[in-house]
Amino acid sequence: MQEEIQQTSIGTGFVRVVGARENNLKNVSLTIPRDALVVFTGVSGSGKSSLAFGTLYAEAQRRYLESVSPYARRLFNQMAVPEVDEIDGLPPAVALQQQRGASTSRSSVGSVTTVSNLLRMLFSRAGDYPNGQSILYAESFSPNTPEGACPQCHGLGRVYEVTEQSMVPDDSLTIRERAIAAWPTAWHGQNLREILITLGYDIDIPWRDMSKKDRDWILFTEEQPVVPVYSGWEREDVQKAIRRKLTPSYMGTFTGVRKYVRQTFANTTSLLMKKRVSQYMLSTECSLCQGKRLRRESLAVTFAGYDITEISRIALDELATIMRPYVDPATGKQTKLAKEHPEKAMVVQRIAADLVARLDVMIDLGLSYLSLERSTPTLSPGEHQRLRLATQVRSNLFGVVYVLDEPSAGLHPADTEALLRALNRLKASGNSLFVVEHDLDVIRQADWIVDVGPAAGEQGGHILYSGPPDGLEGIAASKTRQYLFGDLTFRSPEPRTNKGWLRLVDVTRNNLNGLTVDFPLGVLTTVTGVSGSGKSSLVSQVLVELVAEALGSTLPDEDETDPLQDAGPVTLGGSILSGMEQIKRLVQVDQKPIGRTPRSNLATYTGLFDHVRKLFAATKMARARRYDAGRFSFNVAKGRCEKCQGEGFVMVELLFLPSVYTPCPVCQGARYNAKTLEITYRDKNIAEVLALTVDEAFDFFDEETAVRRTLTVLREVGLGYLRLGQPATELSGGEAQRIKLATELQRVGHGNTLYILDEPTTGLHPSDVEKLTAQLEGLVGAGNTVIVVEHDMRVVAGSAWVIDIGPGAGEAGGRVVAAGLPAAVATNTKSKTAPYLKRFLG
Repeated sequence: MQEEIQQTSIGTGFVRVVGARENNLKNVSLTIPRDALVVFTGVSGSGKSSLAFGTLYAEAQRRYLESVSPYARRLFNQMAVPEVDEIDGLPPAVALQQQRGASTSRSSVGSVTTVSNLLRMLFSRAGDYPNGQSILYAESFSPNTPEGACPQCHGLGRVYEVTEQSMVPDDSLTIRERAIAAWPTAWHGQNLREILITLGYDIDIPWRDMSKKDRDWILFTEEQPVVPVYSGWEREDVQKAIRRKLTPSYMGTFTGVRKYVRQTFANTTSLLMKKRVSQYMLSTECSLCQGKRLRRESLAVTFAGYDITEISRIALDELATIMRPYVDPATGKQTKLAKEHPEKAMVVQRIAADLVARLDVMIDLGLSYLSLERSTPTLSPGEHQRLRLATQVRSNLFGVVYVLDEPSAGLHPADTEALLRALNRLKASGNSLFVVEHDLDVIRQADWIVDVGPAAGEQGGHILYSGPPDGLEGIAASKTRQYLFGDLTFRSPEPRTNKGWLRLVDVTRNNLNGLTVDFPLGVLTTVTGVSGSGKSSLVSQVLVELVAEALGSTLPDEDETDPLQDAGPVTLGGSILSGMEQIKRLVQVDQKPIGRTPRSNLATYTGLFDHVRKLFAATKMARARRYDAGRFSFNVAKGRCEKCQGEGFVMVELLFLPSVYTPCPVCQGARYNAKTLEITYRDKNIAEVLALTVDEAFDFFDEETAVRRTLTVLREVGLGYLRLGQPATELSGGEAQRIKLATELQRVGHGNTLYILDEPTTGLHPSDVEKLTAQLEGLVGAGNTVIVVEHDMRVVAGSAWVIDIGPGAGEAGGRVVAAGLPAAVATNTKSKTAPYLKRFLG
């Protein structure tokens, strides 16, 4: 009966799932409506994504791909076939998951949304050309095509030179003392030095004392002579050996230093090697295109007084303002154009109308501060997902299921309202929305709620409730119910007194201009503001860099972008005026992966695996066989399965179908060889221990203090559901961040550490947010300072100090709107955060 009622009030039909068993789902069956906003809720790790993405979207994709040719299927990144008995009534699906931007800066906001294509057409067909210049095709306005790219910088906007100064930074050193810093440090570098001895060069005199002719040849020659090498011999002995024609150690090929740097950069597949040699390449703005990346002929064409690069650098809201007058034929600009060039006026009107419509959707999604030229590697996962959502809103598809993964991630509550408007537009067009979400404001807007739980991992995977939102109130086992219906009242923490102030002055970066900011020391501070207001620029960039510099430490370089495509240094101004005397250490806990391969996992990153391997090595059988701790690593040849090299799976080529990965036929996915797996600790082998969840391992290692300390902290940050051997590649950004936090928390603290976190509540259920907040308070209680960029009002209300950046995004932001106690900021009429904070504080 309930299904009949819902069918009339919500939509035209239902999707029926029978026997879903993906990951931790417990053979669940349910019915959910189409043409509705269906929100999947539950604690982190409860099975929401396994149901929405692993089951519903995976099955929709599988059915679609069955209709295309086997050859075409290879072009898709196919998901595994879901573990489910039956799904009825499932329409085609589009997934909009959280993902980091593409790894090349040639991918931009304009290319992701296809708005750049419209602009190129506009400039090609309706641009103002210089007298005598012939019409250019749209490709000529793209820096990624041979027709458009500047011939000097190949469309990068920057040129890269390899100079004597960059390759030999200290000319007082000798070649033996590694004056040529650009050469590799290992055997290859030694090989090149020994070749120079054979060629007659003195490698024991300071570089600056060598003749310019010799220096230039070593650095810049394109020749590659092959000569005998007498490894380890001195210069005089080598010359004698050559005269006597003695047999050399080997024949060596010389490569000039510049040639080595360029070849390595162009050909290496190692990001580490590429970054190493890139530091010897000096980057300067291209003198031919002035950094605009295009040919002069393309830049000579203008529209509304801008060339295409200039217009691509304008914020989206300003660009919409420029284009809007061209949409209405009755405006002065269009009337004049229609009289002089009627065909051109028609082109401008049509393209401008489409452009403005696309821009309005992006602006409505809180992305007004972005520009079309902004490269996708610099976007947050939330920004990237909203850009793709904007593209879907404009696509006008009908009868599609959109499966979204936390679209509110990284959004200020004010921007969440705009997101809900965009979702409603998709629903109004006759589409279904299946949304995995923790944000209570989004959940409240749902037509239907599917609550998965009751807990995470093995304790989850059950459907606690599936129905209209009001019905969830009666489900006692639901942790979502407590927050949605106000069962849990917020309790303000005890006020803390700060230990002084960290003052930053003249902060200038991105949209921050000459800013002065005071951060209280010894307390928890939250930095708030709408998306794009400048929070992350201030905290995660400027503050981190200035403190690291003051401490004399360097930040880990985890950037995954191509070094040659970096846009060059951002404008950075600012200094620390006072407060550093109370900071002895800096810890930045970000959402970057804890590793880029499946060989990195929770156990290896936290150091837990070291303790576990020692326990196995200490067993009676291991000692009898003389197995050391290294034997129990799947990265070491003596312990791992040689068939799969410790991967646990092998790749099977299927000709015209995509390659598939199957469990290794020798170790059945255990990753270790048979001899290693014979060793057990408390009746479990090493592979079985790695398969335990954190919660299970906590009970299993009840007598091991060192192991339990790490497991306790992992549970306290809400990660009890993860397996010890869970590969880094399977972790979300939020999970990776909490693993880093747990790794830090397990260390014995000495106080006076500055912890910086950027949106640590991403991917967290409200109940897990409380766990996280308790850990942050624990850090403060130990005498540390914690600064958090955050949108979650529960965390903001519970902090000791709030700094609100804004008031708007992009150029409309970048200022301190309010700073003070949460209750004081909640009453500030200029703050966009205030009304939401006030609502939470009551």
